[in-house]
Amino acid sequence: MQRLFSPWRSEYIESFQSPKDEGCIFCNAKNENVDDENSLVVYKGRNIFILMNRYPYNNGHLLIIPYRHIAKICEMNEEERIETFYLIEKSVDALEKTMSAQGHNIGTNLGRVAGAGIEDHIHFHVVPRWNGDTNFMPVLGDVKLISEDMKKTKLRLSKYFKENL
Repeated sequence: MQRLFSPWRSEYIESFQSPKDEGCIFCNAKNENVDDENSLVVYKGRNIFILMNRYPYNNGHLLIIPYRHIAKICEMNEEERIETFYLIEKSVDALEKTMSAQGHNIGTNLGRVAGAGIEDHIHFHVVPRWNGDTNFMPVLGDVKLISEDMKKTKLRLSKYFKENL
């Protein structure tokens, strides 16, 4: 097995532990208004909300997050589990219909050793994929290109959720 070392990832993960941060970024985000143009909240459900990832792997990278500050799947109640998977399904549909996504990576990182940047508040990633979305920039330049302004992406996705949920 080949190994790819990315020390920049550690700096990114550690940036969430900065003393300047006040509380959990997800708990803070759940109080934001979907219609606020500075907010990355795309949709608010009963128990779960959808947030655009501030550091996306691809355009449209979404996070599905319980309102409750919990760290483990076993701490989720039945309503949260059902709504989480419902919103994952709807997120896939939204990304296909608004951004023509051809595939998706869906998952969660449980615990710091599994790659969780924010390990104390469980969240699920929905990352849209397109044929050929890996290009020379991340390989040669150690840079990931995000080709659309996040506010524009948020407006497209928020509109989908308003019209379809």
